[in-house]
Amino acid sequence: GTNLKSPENGRVCIIDDNFILKWNSNSESVRNVTFSAEYKIPGMDNWKKLPGCQHITSTECNFSSVKLKNVYEKIELRIRAEKGNNTSQWHEVKPFIPFQKAQIGPLDVHLEAEDKAIIINISPPGTKDSIMWALDHPSFVYSLVIWKNSSSLEERTETVYSRDKIYKLSPETTYCLKVKAELRSPRRVGLYSPVYCINTTEKHKVPAPENIQIDAENQVYVLKWDYAYENTTFRAQWSQIPGSHSDKWKQIPNCEDVKTTHCVIPQNVFPEGIHRIRVQASNGNNTSFWSEEKIFNTEMKTIIFPPVISMKSVNDDSLHVSIGAPKESENKSVNQLYPLIYEVIFWENTSNAERKVVEKRTDFTFPNLKPLTVYCVKARALTENDKWNKSSVFSDTVCEKTKSVLLRCINYVFFPSSKPPSTVDEYFSEPPVRNLLLSTSEERTERCSIIENANILTVIEETNPIDEDHKKYNSQTSQDSGNYSNEDENSGSKISEELLQQETV
Repeated sequence: GTNLKSPENGRVCIIDDNFILKWNSNSESVRNVTFSAEYKIPGMDNWKKLPGCQHITSTECNFSSVKLKNVYEKIELRIRAEKGNNTSQWHEVKPFIPFQKAQIGPLDVHLEAEDKAIIINISPPGTKDSIMWALDHPSFVYSLVIWKNSSSLEERTETVYSRDKIYKLSPETTYCLKVKAELRSPRRVGLYSPVYCINTTEKHKVPAPENIQIDAENQVYVLKWDYAYENTTFRAQWSQIPGSHSDKWKQIPNCEDVKTTHCVIPQNVFPEGIHRIRVQASNGNNTSFWSEEKIFNTEMKTIIFPPVISMKSVNDDSLHVSIGAPKESENKSVNQLYPLIYEVIFWENTSNAERKVVEKRTDFTFPNLKPLTVYCVKARALTENDKWNKSSVFSDTVCEKTKSVLLRCINYVFFPSSKPPSTVDEYFSEPPVRNLLLSTSEERTERCSIIENANILTVIEETNPIDEDHKKYNSQTSQDSGNYSNEDENSGSKISEELLQQETV
């Protein structure tokens, strides 16, 4: 006949796959009181008894045995006090989503010792059949704190993989460490593992190679390392990340039983992605421990070659630039792995002022240039996607001279369908002759003479300014167009002399 008060402050604590329900009791003064809980999930019409939480004498219970199909669905819980046939009112716990409540628990760690390193094996959070972190195992990041047992003041913190090595340690020394797991998204920091300690071994007879480096050169990778002792052979292995650290090491072609401290590797050995590389030394029957592992990304190491450019004069005031693939990559272009754009730098040879164009196209025209002026150009290739952020070095500089305005007149009038003799091109490019033949800036009339035969001379007056693109010319029809053919290498100078005579008249 005693009135039982309902439990209060019901709450849930979840660590990995362990589900704990806790509450406060208002019936401490009543003997033989127990507690029971029920649950309900989406799709259930009625409340069901919560396994592990029936007739509990304490104020908490473990309900990890509940077979949840989805840790992202909301759960409802309720608790009541009971004594004999008497029960209290139900106390309802605030509904919750298990994944949002869950905390990353302490990790289980196994250690192996070398002379200057410790191999660490970390068991992922949760149980083997964990449903809480089933989708997150590849996303865990592990943070390790290590120190000499004799001094906790020399702590160092590193980010490690689930199986990794801690380098740069001293032989025959006791080290202690602890590890925790983290998720970046959603942001969640786990609890530290217990502290583990281990002794490193005595110094090994055959030292491990050091300072591992890998560089891209043309279509190959060059793997290098440092080693101070002679009469030694080496071998190198690689493993892809992510992946098991212990079971997927592969021998690198051309890097087995080598006697030099480098080896050359075809680039197609490594698929695109992030990889580990390690090197081991051997002296007779004795081998070293594996070197410190070198992490490299194929995208960061691949070289983008500079383009090949050409430039030519297309009009009196324009230069055309073409961009082509580099010769080094004609067989299998590394540049084809990336969408490219081009940065083109163009400038007058005697000036520091530059024009810069960044385009995906490979043809550029620079108009409205000065006549008889040398212009230069260079270009480099850039990755179109900012993710890679790679670029080539600049190409060789190419320079070209623009044509003369007067030379275009000669091309049009004297040689409409063919190229003028080289002597004409050279003669009319010289400043003294150009100044003599062209009128001064104050004069608005240009006199040109066309010699059609020995007896006929026609004078044409041009009233338009000489620097306009279109000029009007008129002449009597020649009886023999052959008079203007390129038969004599001195024809350009003869024409010029007669023009001077006419100017005197």
